[in-house]
Amino acid sequence: MSVQTQIKEYIASQPEPKRSDMKELHGIIMKMTPAGKLWFLDGKDEKGKVVSNPNIGYGLRTIKYTDGKTKEFYRIGISANTTGISVYILGIDDKTYLPKTYGKKIGKASVSGYCIKFKALNCINLEVLKEAICYGFDTGN
Repeated sequence: MSVQTQIKEYIASQPEPKRSDMKELHGIIMKMTPAGKLWFLDGKDEKGKVVSNPNIGYGLRTIKYTDGKTKEFYRIGISANTTGISVYILGIDDKTYLPKTYGKKIGKASVSGYCIKFKALNCINLEVLKEAICYGFDTGN
């Protein structure tokens, strides 16, 4: 099954209004990086055990481990969670940047060093979320 099909099915499996918000957010991010790599992680480990919520990923970064090994992964990710939607902005070294820069102006959201979590798109300032996502694509390792 193609990544696009997996993403479409994942979004379709969400209850409303989360489904519409995920679809809108996916479209917004695709416009920001139309030629970027698309990812879908089903949340299962190599043994098939569920270890996380499924994630849609966008872009490409290389993670460098202390032992010298590297792994390709996405820069921006979105995932449905029990209370809403999480947007992951990966590869930012300064874990205080997102909360300091976007925390007070994004609206009703929880902002950590790499995640912006909110109940619905209408609870946040979408332009501020777009700024944070754009920063994630342009910065980081």
